[in-house]
Amino acid sequence: MNWLPRPAEGQAWVAPSLLSADFTALKSDVDDMVAAGADLLHLDVMDGHFVPNISFGPFICKAVRQISDLPLDAHLMISHADQYLEAFAKAGVDGLTIHIEAEAEIAPTLARIVELGMKPGLSLNPDTPLESILPWLDQVELVLVMSVQPGFGGQKFNPVALDKISELQRLREAEGHNYLINVDGGINDVTGPQCRQAGADILVSGSWLFGATDRRERISLLRGPNP
Repeated sequence: MNWLPRPAEGQAWVAPSLLSADFTALKSDVDDMVAAGADLLHLDVMDGHFVPNISFGPFICKAVRQISDLPLDAHLMISHADQYLEAFAKAGVDGLTIHIEAEAEIAPTLARIVELGMKPGLSLNPDTPLESILPWLDQVELVLVMSVQPGFGGQKFNPVALDKISELQRLREAEGHNYLINVDGGINDVTGPQCRQAGADILVSGSWLFGATDRRERISLLRGPNP
């Protein structure tokens, strides 16, 4: 399995969101992001029910696995994530994140993700209080803080995410948890450093990265200075 340790202090891993890729030239876009220094790839899976949009499923994840060795982090914005865990494991996904707001039972779903050899993650929407996920922090290896309402790319960053990131970092240190803190939505050269300074370990960026002429420069801006 491919996965990442906690980044160096003051830095963050950068995860391009393939939702913003050109799917008529997916391999070219993925190869370009790898060459530009991406640390992992973020796969937004939407079912048209949990969120009002449909994106792609395990077959695209499998295709990406065949063209890249980077860690694949799949974000399941689907109502019944527990019904599809095996399919994503077979597709070669390394990390699988489910939503606290979805209809799957949290504890058994996280346990099954581990059984299938993937890293379990838990995500929460901007209007969902952090307290809702506290009972499961010792069972996850990634917490995904949504800084936009999930379902569509290109939205404006909601600063409520910064307080959640800071509190997640505090809890991790105070209680000895091992999860990585991930943030997704409206990440750019202004909001990315803000999240990094608040304690984020992974910054997901879609349109801001894929729309760049110099993707390497933008990844470097998100990652932060060398310690």
